[in-house]
Amino acid sequence: MLVLRTLGAPQRRRLSGRRGRSVRDAGPEPVPSSRATVVRPEAFGSREEAEDWLLALRGDRERADEELAGAVEVLNRALHAHRVAAADPHPRDVAPDQALVIRAGVGSGQDASEGRFAQAWELPRGRRRTKRSMEAPEERFAALLGGRAKALAAEELALRARGDLDAGRPREAALEARVALEALLAELPGAAAELDSDRGPVGHAANAALHGELSPALESELAAAVERMELALKRRRLRG
Repeated sequence: MLVLRTLGAPQRRRLSGRRGRSVRDAGPEPVPSSRATVVRPEAFGSREEAEDWLLALRGDRERADEELAGAVEVLNRALHAHRVAAADPHPRDVAPDQALVIRAGVGSGQDASEGRFAQAWELPRGRRRTKRSMEAPEERFAALLGGRAKALAAEELALRARGDLDAGRPREAALEARVALEALLAELPGAAAELDSDRGPVGHAANAALHGELSPALESELAAAVERMELALKRRRLRG
């Protein structure tokens, strides 16, 4: 079960009239924050069992990450449904790094939905440490903004395919991947030797996606093809 609440500062009212208002400085505006609570549909067998579950999360970061990934998947399914229902392309999937705070807790369903717990644990903040990259994304960002570099259409399309895969939407990922692959082969002819053979598997996956869910085998081939596209794009970034 997913419970959403808007918290914090009141939302800024829409400007009335057409003239707006005069201002002397561009100070920060108060903004609301949103709280998403994922509540397990099945209750624990006892209070002790619930407390043991929470204690296990505190002592096992990998297990805590798995629980968090499951909760984020639930939230992203809701965001996907909202995009489709509202015909609004702008609400995007979220990632744990974007959260102001992340908590795991136990308590009654009603209390948990209101942010109250019998016991809770706030996960440590900060991004997971990663190996140092040679890609220098800040430098490329500056180059893109300054017009010294140009982004490929395939880069954005491959990112969308990756996002759909990570969010558990293989049908959408297959359709994105087919266009991403064709764009990449057109924009980087030198990558044809390593990527041209992916046209068949990606095309089969996209055709299957038009009619229903992908088989595990097709989904696996699709994921491998997207990884190869990402690797080809990474090599281009490293070459500068």
